Amino acid sequence: MTLNIFKILNAKKLTWILIISAMVSATFAAVEINRIHQIQAFNEAILNAKSPKTDMQSFEAKFATAYWLAKNERYKESTLLFTHLLEHANKKQKEAIQHNLATIFFRRGLALNGTNMKVGKETEYLLRQAKNLYQQAVRLDNTHWDTRHNLDRLILLLPGTPTPGVGESDSPGLIMGNIPVGLP
Repeated sequence: MTLNIFKILNAKKLTWILIISAMVSATFAAVEINRIHQIQAFNEAILNAKSPKTDMQSFEAKFATAYWLAKNERYKESTLLFTHLLEHANKKQKEAIQHNLATIFFRRGLALNGTNMKVGKETEYLLRQAKNLYQQAVRLDNTHWDTRHNLDRLILLLPGTPTPGVGESDSPGLIMGNIPVGLP
C-alpha cells in the first residue's frame, strides 16, 4: 500500500495551497516594507533633531536624544540619560556611551578653563573624570581612534600626578605612613 502524492494532491488542492502561501508571503512582505519605512522615518527624525514617531523607547532613540542634548550643551540632562543607558547596553554600546560621557566632561573642563593654560581644581576634576571614562572606553574597544586621540590630548592637558609625600618635606607622607620610623 504505497501512497501516491498525486492521488492526495489534485490540481484544485495544489492551487489553493499555492494561493494561501502567496498570500502569507505577501503579508510578510508588506509588514517588512512597513518596517523599512518606519526605520527610514526614524533615521530622518533623528537627523533633523526631531522626536521619532516610532521606537521612541528604543536604545537608539534614547542615545540619539542624549547625544543631541550634549551637542546643544545641555550636559546635565545628557549625562543622566547616558548613565541610565549604561545599564541596558552591550559592550559596543557601553564603549560609545563612555566615549560620549568623557567628551562631555572634557568639553565642560575646557569651557571652564577657557584660554587659561593653568588647570584649576574644578577643571582638573572634570578632566580627570574624562580621562577615567576615556580609559574605560579604550578598555572596551581599543580600535576607536577618536577615543584614543582624545585621551592622548587630555593627558597632555592634565598636570603631572604628584607622588604623595614627595617634594614637600623629608617625611615619607602617605607612601610609608604605616611603617614605623627607625630600625627594628
